[in-house]
Parts: sequence; C-alpha cells; structure tokens
Amino acid sequence: MFHRIRRRRAEAEMAEILRRHAEFEARMIAEQGSPYSAATVPEPPAEPAPVVDDFLPPELRVPSHDQVEGRMMPWPWPVVLDDEVVACTECATYRDWLIISTYGQVWLRCRAGHQQLEPRLDTAWFNRHSGPSDATHATFEDCLRHLGH
Repeated sequence: MFHRIRRRRAEAEMAEILRRHAEFEARMIAEQGSPYSAATVPEPPAEPAPVVDDFLPPELRVPSHDQVEGRMMPWPWPVVLDDEVVACTECATYRDWLIISTYGQVWLRCRAGHQQLEPRLDTAWFNRHSGPSDATHATFEDCLRHLGH
C-alpha cells in the first residue's frame, strides 16, 4: 500500500518538473526566438576550394597485391601439418624457415637455400599468420638479405 503512495507522489513530482520545464522553454523561446524557426543554409564559398589529393603521399602507400610478386615472412618454429613436422627434402632441416607466398602458392625455404612447394598451405594460412609488412624490396635477394637469409 505504501509503495502505491510513493509511486503516486513520484509521478506527481515528475509531472510538476515537466510542467516547469515546458514553461521555462516557452519563456526562453519568447525572449530569444526559436533556433529552429529559420533553417540556416550555408552560403557557397566565393571561390572554389583548391583540389587536394586526399590520398596518402607516395612514400606512405603500400603496394597492392597485383603490384608485388609475392610476400615473405620468417618462421623460426617447426611447421607442423597433419601432426607431421615438415622437414627440408634436401637437408632435413625442420625449423628456421622462410615462408614465401606467391601466385597463390606457399613455398618453404630453409636456411641452406633449398625451396620446396608446400601444397597443404595456402595464401589464407599465410595471411592469418603473417604480420604487417615492414618493407618492400625490388628484388628477391634484397628481401632475403633484409630477413637475414
């Protein structure tokens, strides 16, 4: 029973607050005028704005996928596929790989320079595991030197 009385008092107080607010708003509009009465249309500039290239400067642009031959990343851990550790077919090395993604294929390159195609890996796997590119190189050898191979 008491909660009904409290609820009615709260509703009456809220109605009084809303009434006072409406009166105050009516007085303010009467004194200053409504800010919404006349829509303000911005004036066109006297002279056209200069055309500015809204893109990154050339030194900050990243080449698109069709402008690069491929991507590489170091992989110091063993590559495990289907519960099998992948080893180099020529020297039997199983860690410290350089993983190369090019033309939709993924290649593994060991420290000795032997390369082998890994058909169980794809470009999606490479993209999930590689980080952002930190450099672009003109030649394959430059990239190898950059990655310490």
